[in-house]
Amino acid sequence: MSFTTFGEIMLRLTPNDYAAKINSAKNFGVHFAGSESNVASSLAYLGNKTQFVTKLPKNQLGDAAVNSLRFYGINTNNILRGGNRVGTYFIEIGSSIRPSSVIYDRENSAIASIKNNEFDWEKILEGQKHLFISGITPALSKHCADEVISLAKVARKLNVKVSFDMNYRRTLWSDVSNARKIFDAILENTDILFGNMGVLNDVYGMTGEGSNSIDKTVDIITKAKNEFCLNELAFTVRDHYSANENGLSGIYIGANDPIVSDTYKVQILDRFGTGDAFAAGCLHGLNKKWDKEKVIGFATAAFALKHTIKGDQHTSNEEEINSIRNGNITGHVLR
Repeated sequence: MSFTTFGEIMLRLTPNDYAAKINSAKNFGVHFAGSESNVASSLAYLGNKTQFVTKLPKNQLGDAAVNSLRFYGINTNNILRGGNRVGTYFIEIGSSIRPSSVIYDRENSAIASIKNNEFDWEKILEGQKHLFISGITPALSKHCADEVISLAKVARKLNVKVSFDMNYRRTLWSDVSNARKIFDAILENTDILFGNMGVLNDVYGMTGEGSNSIDKTVDIITKAKNEFCLNELAFTVRDHYSANENGLSGIYIGANDPIVSDTYKVQILDRFGTGDAFAAGCLHGLNKKWDKEKVIGFATAAFALKHTIKGDQHTSNEEEINSIRNGNITGHVLR
């Protein structure tokens, strides 16, 4: 295998009528998703060998979550079974001036109840090239935070490259200082950082200088590279025009100057899982040893394309993403 991801996969409930509010919806679509599992499914769909590690209850909901992963060809052999419940989240899709919103119901989920040393990370990471983790799982419990930090340390010891998406969910943290302390420990063992300008401002109080969002992100990504002594960073840039329309870009920085992608103006069907599609696109390109301009171009095209697909999962293949990257964005019917 090439990639390992670790985190929580949840039950996603979305009104079948995408225009409906949660408080008036009568029927909900049922899916399974989560940041780390979304990255795993995107990587697997792009043809990469991928495994997802988590803990799920030993019941039909747990079985359904595992089956949803297997559908994409993800290896599930290292998923632990136990605990009481699958975490759940309700999504309300925004429109025009009404923003999208999320209600979490994930307290005391199976993964939140894990104990130290339940996972044999040296065995799980044997033969792996890359580990992907996010800032969401450490927020679920002290044991989850300890486990993610321990996992990153083991990966570094085994020369497995670590990528960290600094997802910061305000509603999951009681105090931003707790997040900062845990993120600091993860960053010490991080090779590639994913994120955006907002998360660095929220958690570290960092700001970017410039006349527009791209210039500000270039500035802040350069500061973050020096501040955290990182080898590589890949950030998304989002300009909000409404809940239905955004301008999207991506920026990568490694050993040389920052590389800025093209900008896409997209009409949004579902924006959830889009950052995960970006991270997976970037990791896919890096794994293929593409030049960095192609990597960030591909990742940003994946990021933009995912906005047009319902659900968290990005089910576009390499050819479809490259078509967007090559400028085929008029939406003409393919026959």
